[in-house]
Amino acid sequence: MIFKQLFESDSSTYTYLLGCEQTRQAILIDPVLDTLERDLQVLKDLGLALLATLDTHVHADHLSSARRLKQRTSCQIAYPKMLDLPCADIGVQEGVPVMLGSVVLNPLFTPGHTDHHHAFLIDTPVQKVLFTGDALLIEACGRTDFQSGDAATLYHSIHNKLFSLPDETLVYPGHDYEQRFVSSIAQEKARNPRLNHGRTKDDFVALMDGLDLPYPRKIDFAVPGNEDCGVCPSNVPEQFRGPCPASDQG
Repeated sequence: MIFKQLFESDSSTYTYLLGCEQTRQAILIDPVLDTLERDLQVLKDLGLALLATLDTHVHADHLSSARRLKQRTSCQIAYPKMLDLPCADIGVQEGVPVMLGSVVLNPLFTPGHTDHHHAFLIDTPVQKVLFTGDALLIEACGRTDFQSGDAATLYHSIHNKLFSLPDETLVYPGHDYEQRFVSSIAQEKARNPRLNHGRTKDDFVALMDGLDLPYPRKIDFAVPGNEDCGVCPSNVPEQFRGPCPASDQG
């Protein structure tokens, strides 16, 4: 498997490039509009053809480059099936693998950050690799105070779905804000301050409800834009419009 972890600094978002060495096809998990040209150049440098983009959920902190990548590469767009987005070509759901040549991505329904969130597990004979999106972060977890979030649901998703995986499973998150790159299920069980030391569901809900986090600065345009697979809405503030002009036509 070909693998690259890519970073977008403004939203601290990780985009993951996965490629099949035999077919030379690739998937981008959670691509960001701001780094579209970089991602296209990486694909070119590696000699890969983009098969699809794959968003773990409708993001509130950045615009996806899914639609623009489809315009530029003729790739397909994948989103959780339950959203039934008209702009999506592939509906992702647990139990239906996403095939990338010899690479198999297994969707895991992990609601809580949003009600449609999915993580993705690659299970190889050598290593299990988990792309957790915004559900489980390194020593943190995704917010649950907006956009159909629910702390109790996220608690169950993490404990029943993600923490049930083998301890040695590598965890690649959707974001990190402290220059960390990878964790493991064992490490998150032991070190994650929101989830370890036997924290009960009620304790977790109280902790998440008391975070008092600032209102997401891009949510008002990012959510509607991403529900259309990365269109820039008319209400994008001027300071964020840099990557928008070439995609404003849909």
